[in-house]
Amino acid sequence: MILDSFNLKGKNALVTGSRTGLGGGMAIGLAQAGANVVVHGPTSDGIEEVCAAVRAAGSRAVPAKGDVADAGDCARLVELTVGELGSIDILINNAGIIRRTPAADYSAKDWSDVIEINLNAVFRLCQLAGRHMLAQGSGKIINISSLLAFQGGILVPAYAASKGAVAQLTKALANEWASKNINVNAIAPGYMATSNTAALRADAARSHSILERIPAGRWGTPEDLAGAAVFLASPASDYLNGHVLVVDGGWMAR
Repeated sequence: MILDSFNLKGKNALVTGSRTGLGGGMAIGLAQAGANVVVHGPTSDGIEEVCAAVRAAGSRAVPAKGDVADAGDCARLVELTVGELGSIDILINNAGIIRRTPAADYSAKDWSDVIEINLNAVFRLCQLAGRHMLAQGSGKIINISSLLAFQGGILVPAYAASKGAVAQLTKALANEWASKNINVNAIAPGYMATSNTAALRADAARSHSILERIPAGRWGTPEDLAGAAVFLASPASDYLNGHVLVVDGGWMAR
């Protein structure tokens, strides 16, 4: 039956930045499909709430605190997943930050902070998890890109650069690993109601202009990414490689 190909029972996942927002929605979605999940955040705030939702779905939840900008923490997250759950079958690189400043005034620190978390950490975690997946002969990696992989955005040069690079990294890794039974794909969310967009949603004029262009007529929610994450993490997507799946309420079609 086709629905069986979406079943994640017995699979073990690490979802970075999953204590809240989009990561939390995807972690819970994976759990509802049967996967065990390591729920991660840079602080403990919100981790237990998401863990409780994972457990309520009948799956194992492992809380994990760490800074993905720290290479040692990245290694510990992957090893924790393997040590606690027995394997790492699914990696979702969701952790990310955004800094808004006009390009002429953009500080070197803001640039390096955004690139470190949004791009360098993604490569590190792909590499670390990928080694386990290569050894076991299977795996699913889902990187979180953005509409700004296709567009430049406003006042977010480092974010746009990092998310464009994540899309290209996804394709590069897919080229190497598709033949090894490892699927590497990305999701490019549109305008979602999360802490990253709080400033935009608080600006009545900017929020109105954004909503005017979204055919669905609303901001996206964490739950809107759950189905895409389950699809890309499941056998249903076994022949999908190096794809950037846009989930945007129709923004890019406008």
